[in-house]
Amino acid sequence: MARPFLAYIPSPSTNAFHIGPLEIHFYALMYLVGITLAIIITRRRWTAAGGNPDLVGDVALWAVPAGIVGGRIYFDITTPMDIPHVWYGVFAVWDGGLGIWGGIALAAVVGLWRIRKAGADGKLFMDAVAPALLVAQGIGRIGNYFNKELFGGPTTLPWGLQIPVQYRPAGYLQYSTFHPTFLYELIWDFSLAAVLVWLGHHRSIRPPGLFALYVAGYSAFRIFEESLRVDSSVYIFGLRLNMYVAIILTIVGLVWFYRSQRRPSALAVSAEDAGGNPASAEEPEGQLIEEQAAGEQAAGEQVTRGQKNAEVSDGRA
Repeated sequence: MARPFLAYIPSPSTNAFHIGPLEIHFYALMYLVGITLAIIITRRRWTAAGGNPDLVGDVALWAVPAGIVGGRIYFDITTPMDIPHVWYGVFAVWDGGLGIWGGIALAAVVGLWRIRKAGADGKLFMDAVAPALLVAQGIGRIGNYFNKELFGGPTTLPWGLQIPVQYRPAGYLQYSTFHPTFLYELIWDFSLAAVLVWLGHHRSIRPPGLFALYVAGYSAFRIFEESLRVDSSVYIFGLRLNMYVAIILTIVGLVWFYRSQRRPSALAVSAEDAGGNPASAEEPEGQLIEEQAAGEQAAGEQVTRGQKNAEVSDGRA
């Protein structure tokens, strides 16, 4: 007799494994894998853009710890009810996790400091790292699966996630399967990363346009995700705090992208500073043709003046 189709995603039976006396949590392991892949991807993209690949390692050495600190600060501020009730609770990243927006914000500040210290182009580096960040975030969400956290409301869809009773939030104990919102985000992160790479290769996007689209695209998805999630959160006027953050950052990202693409190019600005026509800076071939025609006209006028002078001389003789 054939086994019936499993109409849900089962939760993992454990969130860690042991190597000798060492206990390794899948949550931490996924973050390490994500960070490693982000560094590899950024090195390739930064090198292709003409940058020094060694700079990526230097930036990561400073930005990754800053991201962890910023992510934990954001978590502690926005979900104080989930801080473990021990003296080191605010630092316990393994219990409660990190807030991605806080992590990216502080990592970006520290990373830009290292980039400018090295004399590199910060905007170009931001575009190089944008798809890599999405890949890292997507892989990090696998850790949420092993921790049985950050899922959405109840669902009977065949890809609903089965959650053990002890992990279900208050008011949802009677339900067994929930939206795997972290899986939705993983799919979105990988898809958006692919779109950003495609845009970088097939469209003329001025930096940091790709990073601005990363901010807008990820935040826009979080608006949808926050409408599904049922984990603990601070609520303001009936909406989760992260919903407001997602809406604001979506708008900021779109405006940032628009302004970055409307900005005049460096070539046009240099032409304006020199007192020339900006259009001529973008069309060197047309300028060359005009200069050649002007030279031919000047030569013709010189020949004509020479002929007239010769005629006058003949008359006086």
